[in-house]
Amino acid sequence: MMDINKHMHFVKNSAELDALRNALLKSKEYNSEKVFVCAGGGCIASGSMKVKDAFISQLATNGLGEKLSVMETGCLGPCAVGPIVVIGKDDTFYQKVRVQDVKDIVEKHLMGGKVVENLLHPVEEIKVSKKSELPFFKNQDKQVLRNCGKIDPTKIADYIAVGGYQALSKVLSTMTGEQVVQEVSISGLRGRGGAGFPTGTKWGFARKSQDETKYILCNADEGDPGAFMDRSILEGDPHSIIEGMIIGAFAIGSSQGYVYVRAEYPLAVERLQIAIDQARTFGLIGPNILGTGFNFDLEIRKGSGAFVCGEETALITSIEGNRGEPRPRPPFPAVKGLWNKPTVLNNVETFSNIPLLINEGGAQYAEKGTEKSKGTKIFALAGTVKISGLVEVAVGTPLRKLVYDIGGGISSGKKYKAAQIGGPSGGCIPAEHLDVPLDYEALNKLGAIMGSGGLIVMDESSCMVDVARFFLEFVQDESCGKCVPCREGIVRMKQIVDRICDGKGEMKDLDELEALAKTVTHASLCGLGQTAPNPVLSTLRHFREEYIEHISDKKCRTAVCKELIVFKILDVCNGCQACKKVCPVHAIHGEKKLHHTIDEAECIRCGLCLSTCKFDAIVKY
Repeated sequence: MMDINKHMHFVKNSAELDALRNALLKSKEYNSEKVFVCAGGGCIASGSMKVKDAFISQLATNGLGEKLSVMETGCLGPCAVGPIVVIGKDDTFYQKVRVQDVKDIVEKHLMGGKVVENLLHPVEEIKVSKKSELPFFKNQDKQVLRNCGKIDPTKIADYIAVGGYQALSKVLSTMTGEQVVQEVSISGLRGRGGAGFPTGTKWGFARKSQDETKYILCNADEGDPGAFMDRSILEGDPHSIIEGMIIGAFAIGSSQGYVYVRAEYPLAVERLQIAIDQARTFGLIGPNILGTGFNFDLEIRKGSGAFVCGEETALITSIEGNRGEPRPRPPFPAVKGLWNKPTVLNNVETFSNIPLLINEGGAQYAEKGTEKSKGTKIFALAGTVKISGLVEVAVGTPLRKLVYDIGGGISSGKKYKAAQIGGPSGGCIPAEHLDVPLDYEALNKLGAIMGSGGLIVMDESSCMVDVARFFLEFVQDESCGKCVPCREGIVRMKQIVDRICDGKGEMKDLDELEALAKTVTHASLCGLGQTAPNPVLSTLRHFREEYIEHISDKKCRTAVCKELIVFKILDVCNGCQACKKVCPVHAIHGEKKLHHTIDEAECIRCGLCLSTCKFDAIVKY
């Protein structure tokens, strides 16, 4: 087995990098059979590290320690069924693996050649063993996530072996900065952080600046509820971000970069720092990279979790050591950004596209996607779907495909109602638009945005007025308070929606909500305030009848809004008095063995009576 440690030195030029890659590919270590254990955040939380240790121990016990190696990988995607184990030689996918299952996998499968069926993923009651044949994986197009699940994110040698830093070598040895910008422009790559601004155009603005000092920044401050796309790339393939940033720095003429990542992502921070240190050891960060005379250094800056710091000017202000508040634009960061110098800021997913784009060429990259939205997009599929997790599809893929073909459909057995896309800045897509292509233009027409890729699926049990209230509460808490429209307008919108949910709304409130929403949208200083009204506007547009029911009928059809819930005891009540005993306000009346009643005026709608009744004699509506 090749000693990787002896290669831990500066790679002096592209020829040495190619020689190292070839040596790695020929080595016994990279051609041995492997057991892949997911070490993404979700699987670690489910106990995958104990499963990994159990495999190492069990393989040694059975004399397979030299023949088989156990590899920690990044997130494989279907986080809800972790810990996940994939047997490399036959692509067998095992889910919800426990320590006690490891012995069976080793002895029955690895030694006996028979899969352990109770650990396989069922597809329409049929157990499917191969990962590549599972609908969750088969219907994806993994480009940015191509290495997650296949390499150890803590080993630069793994990344180099699968073609890592090949794009950097190509850029530094055969291209000019202008050619890099042109290639990115040809690709049609748009920023994956939410706004969808053309990446090549942004880089071109910064490149044209005559200032000698320029900066390149990576926005890893992922704050949307339910979103974990950037975190998973940082944890599973950190070198792809580093390589993309170095290429971007070369393109615009920058020698210093920063990755702004929230401190709540400790595993991502740890693995990214390991990757940066390794890249520096190999000479891929620092002076005279690959002997070309190009210098570039990269550092991590930790954020404290403020959602507003996902906005580019607030992020820049935070890196400078000040309170994270947005700045007026123009001037835009590409002209006057970090420390008033030209600055390019893209998010994690955008930078991870760059090595792929350079290797295959901008024209080939542009073959995926739609006319105006190129490439693939990663989504964090969550909510009431059977298989939640991280998915990557070509831009323009219909929403229905994500929900049903990849996500397996609605987990509750109820009907699809809506999908909230784009996080607090996004909107809701109703059932009649389930076939909408997921691209920037189509979503904008429906009052939604692509955003960074959060996608929360809801069934009929969700109250859309309450959904709007949830996101308003979130952005109200996260507003920095610098500008009046956002600071005061969102609070006022939240007060109106609260009143509607409490059954105290009036029809005129709907007009006031829309007027306020438009004011906040057009007058707020930054993207947080400008997009904060989107969930309200989209639910008013697609689910207006629910608002009207709350106001006119004093009814929440899903029985979610507490003040509009009515509990009723049916005639089948046998007078056991169990509900009466648990009622904290003594709102239930009746004699033993006789039908009981609930006084609506006294009821506080806690639901204890409903959960206590063993005879289905209590309903809520």
